[in-house]
Amino acid sequence: MTVRSPLATALALALLFVPCSARSAPTERDEELIEAVQQNRTERAIELIDQGVDVNSKTRYGATPIFFAVDKGNLELVRELLERGANVNVTDTFYSATPLTWALFSVDKSADHRAIVLELLAAGANEAGAVLGSAADSGDLELARAAIESGRASAAELRSATAAAAEAGHEELARYVAENTPPEEPVETLEIPLEVLGRYVGTYQNEEFSVTSEVALEEGALKVRREGIPETALIPTGENRFAVQGMDDLEYAFTGRGGLIEGFTITRDGNSFAFTRIDPDGDRAELETPRAAPLPKIDRRPAAPWPSFRGPALSGIADGQGAPTHWNGEAGDNVLWRAPIPGIALSSPIVWGDRVFVTTSLSSSGDSTFRTGLYGDVDSVEDDSAHTWNVYALDRASGEIVWQRTAATGAPKKRRHTKSSHANPTPVTDGRHLIAHFGSEGLFCYDFDGKLLWHQELGILSSGWFYDATYEWGFSSSPILHNGLVIVQTDVQKESFIAAFDVETGEQRWRTARDEIPTWGTPNVVSRPDGSAEVVTNGTTVRGYDAMTGKELWTLGPNSEITVGSPVVSGDVVYVTGGYPPVRPIYAIRPGGRGDISPAEGSGKSDHLLWSETRGGTYIPTPLVYQEHLYMFHNDGRLTVHDAASGELIYRQRIGRAESFSSSPVAADGRLYFTSEEGKTYVVRSGPVYELLAENELGEVVMASPAISDGMMILRGMHHLFALGERSATTASSR
Repeated sequence: MTVRSPLATALALALLFVPCSARSAPTERDEELIEAVQQNRTERAIELIDQGVDVNSKTRYGATPIFFAVDKGNLELVRELLERGANVNVTDTFYSATPLTWALFSVDKSADHRAIVLELLAAGANEAGAVLGSAADSGDLELARAAIESGRASAAELRSATAAAAEAGHEELARYVAENTPPEEPVETLEIPLEVLGRYVGTYQNEEFSVTSEVALEEGALKVRREGIPETALIPTGENRFAVQGMDDLEYAFTGRGGLIEGFTITRDGNSFAFTRIDPDGDRAELETPRAAPLPKIDRRPAAPWPSFRGPALSGIADGQGAPTHWNGEAGDNVLWRAPIPGIALSSPIVWGDRVFVTTSLSSSGDSTFRTGLYGDVDSVEDDSAHTWNVYALDRASGEIVWQRTAATGAPKKRRHTKSSHANPTPVTDGRHLIAHFGSEGLFCYDFDGKLLWHQELGILSSGWFYDATYEWGFSSSPILHNGLVIVQTDVQKESFIAAFDVETGEQRWRTARDEIPTWGTPNVVSRPDGSAEVVTNGTTVRGYDAMTGKELWTLGPNSEITVGSPVVSGDVVYVTGGYPPVRPIYAIRPGGRGDISPAEGSGKSDHLLWSETRGGTYIPTPLVYQEHLYMFHNDGRLTVHDAASGELIYRQRIGRAESFSSSPVAADGRLYFTSEEGKTYVVRSGPVYELLAENELGEVVMASPAISDGMMILRGMHHLFALGERSATTASSR
């Protein structure tokens, strides 16, 4: 699906608020039909149905063949399915969407998608009001006429569409809808003094999806403004309750304590949308923080390696390494060197001694399709030209390339997302071996002189949308090293597994099947109370494995259906989060568990759970645990800080404005670093008090996480590798 218009954004938000049902597996014949439709094999799909396969066969998420024919814009197949009895009003169990919902997401994508909307409406699709809203947004008079003539648009939806069309400047359409709207019945109202109405004025935010609403008092009435939605006047109907004229199915219910209004809930058609009151800077209004203390003195330590994604043990911490606070990539301020790296890659740099290592992938067609930002597209990049997958070793002091090796060549075996690459996993090193993972192209081990020591094929790794496997997004999980083993988490559409290989020989030491759909996080290792080690993985189920044998030790749920962030270890606790429906949990896990360690419903704790939350988990950036605080950073720039031991909320704050973040935060010497996709790094004080210390421009798109070592921050832009630092802060200890 492609979310482009304000209406589509609103529909997406509504869908994601609906609780998801449990998955149920389809039969082999069901799967064969579904795959034929997903792959646009019209004749085969019709043949299977005519052979007796149910036209309403369901996937594990309750979607039927017509969902995918609609999404692919296959008008011919949509008509054939409808003729054979496809249910036009079936609702899936994950998004609570219907075929018409998907059609409206893509109505501006092609003429066939628009024609499909009309076909579904004519076949009895119920959401005539949604079609009318789309028509009002785009000025499509034919769609509006079809929606009204169906007789399935409510009076409230007609009035809303009239207002939306007028605000968008579609005067002819607004007049037409108004002429077909029944007279409005007045809402019974209460008289509320202006000083009382003033208590509701403020900024409110839905914390899960970062949707912000402004409540203002104008001309004696409360008005709500939200991007993509016409201004709404609130009519008081009861204590803290308001209606909207012309929308009798919509209610605003405000909540608060001690005379302070803290939030509101919008209820419509049984769906609820919760908003929390925030101040203009993004903090919750009722939260107060103590006065800031002076920044700690930097205690410079010997050079330390940054050997993997997020550094030692994936911690993201580099105290004593002299990380800079200020720089400017375009002006050259505190830029020690800048090295061009061709291709597109999201892998992060690593550092060991006098070497910096990085990977990349190059398209021979020169296709550099890449799109940053907050959006809901699931589309893949169509580039089957020959690619090369390269590994670079650079001199840490100068940025000069010491050696470059081509690991693989050929057409990619799988496609990538528009915000992905064919070189996503970050390499890992133990100071002697360099492990580079290129997904379907394989796992490669080099020595520090660039000699290939071994290569392991892992098969075709199809990572993409769980809902429709034809949308491919690219493999991402990075390898880790533990006690002479290279451990890889391989969660794909079918036959997921976790495996360990001997770092010296590449020989597989163990392999364990995983009942998982695609995930993108990197595993981590933590010590158990008995001195052994367990590998912790994020996924639709969080799992722990014996690090030396691969035996599954424990499981934990529920979790998100898509997981990207990696487990983070701090002391004897592992923190795991997910930021996608059906739940967005935060888990603080004690190692050493056996069996199912999930908390009892409503408790949030178990014998091996220090604490947990069912909401508030992060989606893309991996969280950070630093100096007794857990920093949860969302890809829309929301920062939530908890006490790591208790889970107590310390503060919330928005970082940046209208920016998206994929890079995971890091910390050094009392400073936190948050880098946006636009290449701006915000340096923030660590601890219970929010203080912005610096804003630094790099001048390039940044998707990777930084590496910090020996007076340098190595930051990867879309085209260059940057070494940032004050020249006086670097040392010669590792050169």
